[in-house]
Amino acid sequence: MALALFDLDNTLLDGDSDYLWGCFLVEHGIVDGETYKTENQRFYDQYLDGSLDIHAFLRFQLKPLATHSRAQLRQWRKQFLADKIDPILLPKARKLIDQHRQQGDELLIITATNRFITGPIAERCGVPHLLATEPEVRDGEYTGGVSGTPCFQAGKVEHLQTWLQQRHQNLEGSWFYTDSHNDLPLLDRVDHPVAVDPDDKLATLAGRRGWPIISLR
Repeated sequence: MALALFDLDNTLLDGDSDYLWGCFLVEHGIVDGETYKTENQRFYDQYLDGSLDIHAFLRFQLKPLATHSRAQLRQWRKQFLADKIDPILLPKARKLIDQHRQQGDELLIITATNRFITGPIAERCGVPHLLATEPEVRDGEYTGGVSGTPCFQAGKVEHLQTWLQQRHQNLEGSWFYTDSHNDLPLLDRVDHPVAVDPDDKLATLAGRRGWPIISLR
């Protein structure tokens, strides 16, 4: 059984769930509109160009989780999923996931976006395993902090290695699908790296290294 790994944002989704969650908070008046909108865009641009300070971003992005009850957050998330995520689920992504399922591969989404946002998206995609950035919880509520290492860049490799060790598995025959040059540390570890609708940096790198380039759009 080989492992099929999938990035989520701009890979299985035609958009970025992290960024869209920020947009949703602004649109519904949950956060300070213009200030939050500007910062959300600034961090997203930094992610795209590879200069993101993940810890600074997570302090910004997880703060709203700490200022509202989990019950209220779940209500907002339900609406967010319907309004922002369901329209950008890619049919070709579902077909790719099904192809690996039929081959008997083990399916796993690995994403920098936090589990509060991505848990139900993984369920919608029919993928049973998820590695994501983990928001810290204390006394049943979010603190606004991060538990452990963010699942970003080299952090994805760290999360995956721990997961593999716990399950006594390895990366023999593994696949990894992603759009982003930020995922180079993990792309270098798998047997079958695949660039999916890649950003310019990844497209150039994939071309040089002879990695397949596909589109799910």
